Amino acid sequence: MAQIRELYLTAAASVAKLIAAPEVATAWREPSALPKLSVQGLAGHLAGQIFFIPKVLAEPVPTEELISIHEYYARASWIGSDLDDPFNVLIRTSGEQDATDGPAALAGRVEATVQELRTMLPGAPSRPVRRPTWGAWSISLDDFVTSRLLEIAVHSDDLAHSVGIPTPELPAEAVETVVDLLSRIALRRHGATSVLRALSRAERAPASISAL
Repeated sequence: MAQIRELYLTAAASVAKLIAAPEVATAWREPSALPKLSVQGLAGHLAGQIFFIPKVLAEPVPTEELISIHEYYARASWIGSDLDDPFNVLIRTSGEQDATDGPAALAGRVEATVQELRTMLPGAPSRPVRRPTWGAWSISLDDFVTSRLLEIAVHSDDLAHSVGIPTPELPAEAVETVVDLLSRIALRRHGATSVLRALSRAERAPASISAL
């Protein structure tokens, strides 16, 4: 799936520009739009979606069960979990740590990693990958790239909203890919009727069909 890799690289490049925005630097120590997460921590977590790719590619090919991206999200215990769940605490602390040198340094690291990925990712062989925080499973590289594209789209909006600037525009195909995936997660969490009503009937729409 060469297309998903190109869409990801385009989205990843937009992250460096967003983090380098002066409004991000001004609000760096302020709370973000997400509870218990500062702008610094959110920017660090967003940047992590770029840093993860070379990390998983540097690991040996996993032998754990290969599952689909939809099964991956079905097994993700963090979806809908409490803010003080250990996984969510780890996200906040690791985001703060990744961004500890400030927005300019973080944006520079993102840009350098994107340049590395422009060389590495297009020709990378299709293979399973996994992160050490997962259970005993793996997903394909392209599915992992798709999951990082979702994270970039969602958290770019979070960060832009947090500092009062427009959300970066991503290619239509990237947004469609993310919305398709979010829709499937929302169906599993809320059921078909709630999702259908939310998308088609304002008078019967539920309060939320949030996927995440």
